[in-house]
Amino acid sequence: MKNIRWLVIPLRVLLVVVFAGLLLAQLFSLPGQFSHMAEESPRLGVIPWLLLAFWILELLCVQIVIVCTWRLLTLVRADRIFSEEAFVWVDAILWAMATGWVLVAGVSAYLVGFIYVTPELRDPGLPIFLFGMVLISGVVVLTMFVLRALLRQATVLKTDLEEVI
Repeated sequence: MKNIRWLVIPLRVLLVVVFAGLLLAQLFSLPGQFSHMAEESPRLGVIPWLLLAFWILELLCVQIVIVCTWRLLTLVRADRIFSEEAFVWVDAILWAMATGWVLVAGVSAYLVGFIYVTPELRDPGLPIFLFGMVLISGVVVLTMFVLRALLRQATVLKTDLEEVI
């Protein structure tokens, strides 16, 4: 674990920078962008505000993952990553990622339906992109489930080894 510990500080610095950027986006950039969109295109109705809510929730999911990763890094530094305490944070990461995936899948399905109802928007590029995003997000979430199972196995093996010694 000693060779991993030197990575904790730079990773934490990057996590703080990303968290601050996401917070700025949630508080200033996104509301301004979607407010401008609503003013410029009143025919869109509530769609800009729904998109604002979607993006704020998506960024909140990422922020939850950042906070949980920070807590897992604390366990790494204390050499307690292979403990039951780690599963609380890993499970929170999984719930945040699964929630983000459900949001992406739902909004993508809605947008693809909207595109095919509106004849002037029938470009296949956006539905293909959205389908790809749903697939990639699903792969990331399922990979996290596999990593959680590996952490569980390693924790059990470490506990068994400590009992033998």
